[in-house]
Amino acid sequence: MPIIKSAIKKLKQDKVRKSSNKKVEAAYLSMLSKMRKGTMKDVKKLHSLIDKAAKKGVIHLNKAARLKSQVTKFLKPKPKSTK
Repeated sequence: MPIIKSAIKKLKQDKVRKSSNKKVEAAYLSMLSKMRKGTMKDVKKLHSLIDKAAKKGVIHLNKAARLKSQVTKFLKPKPKSTK
């Protein structure tokens, strides 16, 4: 445990921020898993949650872009073969 006053305060801040970050991360991950299972089709809400996570610094901006791209590809209908 820290002894210095500023280190004690920093430890408290880190605990609060960690719990907040976990909530944001859990929100988009749970919706992402529902999307992949096929039980949900609301892409706009998922994109919004991913953007919020990126804006808060929970995930990197490039990861957010990659996730949104993957979700969009996942939901596009696959072309029928003409054979």
